[in-house]
Amino acid sequence: MATKTLEEFRKMPADLLKEKEQELRSELFKLRSGGTTEKVKNTSQFVKIKRDVARIQTLLRQQALAATKTAAPKK
Repeated sequence: MATKTLEEFRKMPADLLKEKEQELRSELFKLRSGGTTEKVKNTSQFVKIKRDVARIQTLLRQQALAATKTAAPKK
C-alpha cells in the first residue's frame, strides 16, 4: 500500500476520509497481529500507516473546527 500525500487526502470528502481511516486501522491491526505470529518483512509499514491515520485525523479536526467557526453567530 502506498501512502498518500496530504493534498490527496484534502481532496477527499469527510465521509470517505472516515472510511479510509477505518481501513488503515484494520490494516494496522492485521500487521500487528501478523507481527506476533510471524515476522513482518517491511516494518516501515507501521510508521507509514500511523502517519496516514494521523493525517486523516488532523484533516477531520480542521474540517470540524471550520464548520463550527462558520456556524457560530458573530457578536
